[in-house]
Amino acid sequence: MRHFGLIGYPLTHSFSPNYFKNKFESIEVKHADYKSFEIHDLNSIKKLVKTKDLSGFNVTIPHKQSIIPYLDELTPEANAIGSVNCVKVVEGKLIGYNTDAFGFKTSLIHLIGDKTIEKAIILGNGGSAKAVQYALKQMKIDYSIVSRSGDLNYNNLSPSMMRTYQLIINTTPLGMFPNVEEHPDIPYEAITSNHFAIDLIYNPSETAFLRKCSLAGAAIKNGQEMLEFQADKSWEIWNA
Repeated sequence: MRHFGLIGYPLTHSFSPNYFKNKFESIEVKHADYKSFEIHDLNSIKKLVKTKDLSGFNVTIPHKQSIIPYLDELTPEANAIGSVNCVKVVEGKLIGYNTDAFGFKTSLIHLIGDKTIEKAIILGNGGSAKAVQYALKQMKIDYSIVSRSGDLNYNNLSPSMMRTYQLIINTTPLGMFPNVEEHPDIPYEAITSNHFAIDLIYNPSETAFLRKCSLAGAAIKNGQEMLEFQADKSWEIWNA
């Protein structure tokens, strides 16, 4: 039996355990399981890996960046992004990967089709935002970051500025269940049918952010597909 899992804190509404349970059933994997491990303190991570005999695991909030010092190796991509959401265990060594960038890029391509995006705006600057930045660089899409205390922030983002960005990406937790009415404070009146909006949140399936963008005519997508792509990529890595 091979053992996999998800580490983070808290993990009440996590996506991965059910996804992998269904995946194992659909591809008839009988000798693997996937469990959640709520960990607040990463000092116990190597003990957990050894005790549970883990072959690999995913990493979610709040550990995507703080886990890096506990790893033995990083792939060049994970090192460039500065964030890890997938770890492979090889002969006791923990090797960090990032599959979020792959998941986001693939999902974005599905949304925009053959349209050309020149400028994007990223709401938030945490671990997930760094994977988004990496993917946009790969796609040669210029981007700006809006954060609470950055040079570009929610107080000085004007409607005229918003009109210059074709793609809006929410990487903040605003609007995540159970706080479903929360949303980033941006000038939604500037959004038109020329815009695309992506929210990395998948629960609820339509956040207040996406709803406002959709009502303004934008094409929208939540984070479900990105999560599925990054999970499949993790499975590919663990089996390579």
